[in-house]
Amino acid sequence: MARIDGDPIAIDLFCGAGGLSIGLTDAGFSIIAALDNDPVAIQSYRDNIGPHVHFAAIEDVSASDLLSSAGIEPGECTLLAGGPPCQGFSLQRRGHRDDARNGLVRHFIRMVEDIQPQFFLMENVEGLLSKHGKPYLREFSLRASRLDYFLHLQLLNAADYGVPQRRRRAFLIGERTRDFAPKFKFPNATTPLKARTVRDAIGDLPSPPRDGSCHPHYQNHFREARLAAINIERIRHVPPGGGREHLPAHLQLDCHRNNLGHRHKDVYGRLAWDEPSVTLTARFDSFTRGRFAHPEEDRSLTIREGARIQTFPDSFVFAGNREDQARQVGNAVPPQLGERLGQAISAALVRSSAPVVSAIEDH
Repeated sequence: MARIDGDPIAIDLFCGAGGLSIGLTDAGFSIIAALDNDPVAIQSYRDNIGPHVHFAAIEDVSASDLLSSAGIEPGECTLLAGGPPCQGFSLQRRGHRDDARNGLVRHFIRMVEDIQPQFFLMENVEGLLSKHGKPYLREFSLRASRLDYFLHLQLLNAADYGVPQRRRRAFLIGERTRDFAPKFKFPNATTPLKARTVRDAIGDLPSPPRDGSCHPHYQNHFREARLAAINIERIRHVPPGGGREHLPAHLQLDCHRNNLGHRHKDVYGRLAWDEPSVTLTARFDSFTRGRFAHPEEDRSLTIREGARIQTFPDSFVFAGNREDQARQVGNAVPPQLGERLGQAISAALVRSSAPVVSAIEDH
């Protein structure tokens, strides 16, 4: 991505296909480097956003590598952003919590320590605030405070910011306060009264071809080719907004039969036209995995419909097979939410003109 003189600059770690990069760019940032270890997501990023993305695991990358590739020195980066995967923090997870991916949070703070950005932005599942995530959050806070970062932590619902999806994520913003009092403020909700709906997002999209081919005018808009006959029969019984509780007994799974209190109530479900979508996951390509069926057609959502719900532009084309594409869409920070956060950081930059006494927020 071409850098414009005067623009604040950002580095995007764990960038995936680039949802956060798109949002930050729309907010006026120049993304000078990005990093991920998913080769298909890297291809999507490179094809749609730019060649500044690097394919590597963060464990194998030093801050000096990234700074050298971006042509900057420590302290010159405006924003270091990223969403380290932390599946062990998930509120839906059962059993063993010692997931190696949890430690990626430590690699993120390592990069903060070495790159010394003016701001950092870390996105994570809301479980980061649970008892399983708090030890990591405590360590993160201590290490950041030693570098004069003031920490702002808030749980945001994307539906409050114009995204047609109920998607709750924790956002940790670090603001370096060596010379200034903290100026950052989380953005106010832009849709406090009426959230955008599934109809707003995908109501104008034509039905994808029945033969499984991609729609001629919309990229990544094709039907699931592997939907079994019994699942087509199941989906026909589910009303808009409904789930497996609407299936007749003979179509219930053994693990669900006579157990309507089972925690996975959204599986085999449909979206409702006039409500925001449920949270899209990395497997939203199958209605057997959640409330991911089209509101009225007897099929799972297409990748393009998911991308619309995540607020990706139609011009963005996802590489890989259907499962690859769903993972990229479902794992992304919605670009529109990323833009609102980027605007809030830009506003803080403007406000930080008068040096005052620094402070560190206690978490």
